[in-house]
Amino acid sequence: MTTYSAKPTEIEKKWVLIDAAGLVVGRLASQVAMILRGKHKPTYTPHMDCGDNVIIINCDKVHFTGKKMTDKIYYRHTGYPGGIKMRTPAKIIEGKFPGRVISKAVERMLPEGTLGRRQLTNLKIYAGTEHPHAAQQPVALDIGARNVKNKRRA
Repeated sequence: MTTYSAKPTEIEKKWVLIDAAGLVVGRLASQVAMILRGKHKPTYTPHMDCGDNVIIINCDKVHFTGKKMTDKIYYRHTGYPGGIKMRTPAKIIEGKFPGRVISKAVERMLPEGTLGRRQLTNLKIYAGTEHPHAAQQPVALDIGARNVKNKRRA
């Protein structure tokens, strides 16, 4: 018995559409990272990009559990001495690029290196309900219905 290893010609990439309205960021990111890597397929091969393309809409309507929306801090550095900058998720979501909260969460769940960067290019995030990928006929995937904890309750 030999271990199956997918070849580039055998990989089939599909398109998946996820509505992020009301979903918890960490739980959404872990499901998206699994789909991007291809771990949901029986033909998963660790060293190949065999995952699907993911479209996330309504990224500005995501939630955090607890007080993370105001207490969690994202750090970045400008490269200059004393150039550390910090922002909360609430400020990022209100800003120009609300999808960065989800993209950073997913990016940190993918492997480091060229394969992880390649898999991250298969993620498309949009703030509204409109997206330019209708020609790819994406299949809608309801992450909130998979587990009760995936959706934020009031």
